[in-house]
Amino acid sequence: MLQPKRTKYRKQQKGKNRGIAWKGSDIAFGSFALKSLENARITSRQIESARIAMTRHMKREGAVWIRIFPDKPVTKKPQEVRMGKGKGAHDHWVALVQPGRIMFELEGVSQAVAFEALQLAAQKLPVKTRTVVRHDYTES
Repeated sequence: MLQPKRTKYRKQQKGKNRGIAWKGSDIAFGSFALKSLENARITSRQIESARIAMTRHMKREGAVWIRIFPDKPVTKKPQEVRMGKGKGAHDHWVALVQPGRIMFELEGVSQAVAFEALQLAAQKLPVKTRTVVRHDYTES
């Protein structure tokens, strides 16, 4: 699963996840992409699950680009622990996603296969999505 090799600090505050994506909102590498339509925190396990679903449906043909990276640590206290006594231990990593953010891109497969693969990936994610095509794409 995806996670940073090292970080400056072990723990972070939650912060806010508002607004729309300006960076990462255009298709840069492939011909087909999965775009987010709402704000969400996507875990590294969800990203990995979506990647596996896509590559299996494509039968490992073509190429997949993952455009989001889980670089925010999330902490969690154990169950049935009383309030106080500091912040919990690190639990998992998340990527913050805003509306308009391109999350996955595909290349090297037909449009029908790409759309089906991206729909399978979208089912693994906790966010509404839209499948988009590069503006200068032509079926060859």
